[in-house]
Amino acid sequence: MIIDTEENNRKKQNAARLSVFSNLFLTAAKIVTGMSIGSVSIISEGIHSGMDLLASCIAYFSVRKSSEPPDADHAFGHGKYEDASGLIEALLIVLAAGIIIWEAVQKLIHGEDLISFELLYAGMIVMGISAVMNFFVSQKLMRVAKETESIALESDAWHLRTDVLTSVGVLAGLVLIQLTHLVFLDSVIAIIVALLILREAYFLIRRSFADLMDQSLEPEEIERIEVIICRYANEYTNFHSLKTRRSGPGRFVEFHLMMPHATPLKEAHAVLKEIEHDLQNEIPRIAVIVHLDPCDGRCGGPVCSFVCKREK
Repeated sequence: MIIDTEENNRKKQNAARLSVFSNLFLTAAKIVTGMSIGSVSIISEGIHSGMDLLASCIAYFSVRKSSEPPDADHAFGHGKYEDASGLIEALLIVLAAGIIIWEAVQKLIHGEDLISFELLYAGMIVMGISAVMNFFVSQKLMRVAKETESIALESDAWHLRTDVLTSVGVLAGLVLIQLTHLVFLDSVIAIIVALLILREAYFLIRRSFADLMDQSLEPEEIERIEVIICRYANEYTNFHSLKTRRSGPGRFVEFHLMMPHATPLKEAHAVLKEIEHDLQNEIPRIAVIVHLDPCDGRCGGPVCSFVCKREK
């Protein structure tokens, strides 16, 4: 599978830039409207969008940085910038949720229930615009994230998808407040928004932390790698010590290839290059390191008889 790296980097940066501008507009609109109305639920959504804005700025920086080629200080590339970005974005979500819950509880305790019912319709319009904008931007981000395997953009897309749900929830709450004049519902809705945000943060932290800790690739991907290696089972006696990990969108694979004693180094190297070529051609963004080992005689005879049992 041939990947146009330059085109992928351009797509990622354009998507991240779109997220920055949309979040900037929505943050300003929500906070101004929420303060005008006196609605903590709308202000909480403004805080949420503000965190999304900060997260999208971090995502933009990370996709630019991760696109840089390997250098003397980063021989394996800069992919970890995206993993770190995903974790930072998740922690920002936790912070936003904490601020929202604090403000909502304070309003419930102290009974600050002054809401401008005349301006509630303006709040409804802002929440509706927010839901629609974030829906289309998140769709764009998620599509690019899947194409380029960017966890930074995927994290940003999940931010905005959650924002769609919370904006719709706040909109429904504003309608209910307008109909019932039960102002305390404003704080209750804000707390529910915060709990949904915390749920999103949990999944993002788990995903980002796994990549930062060099967790192995998914079992399906490892099996696919083994199948490709086993195509050449007649050329070697065994392969072992298969290790895999991710770094941003990149995959790293390392294993030992055991060759018969009589195989000339040139032929052994040719087999190695064919396996590398197939892996890089069929699995996107993969870097392969293969160690050539001499046969250890495990077959128990002068003729190698090992059969790759994982061959499909």
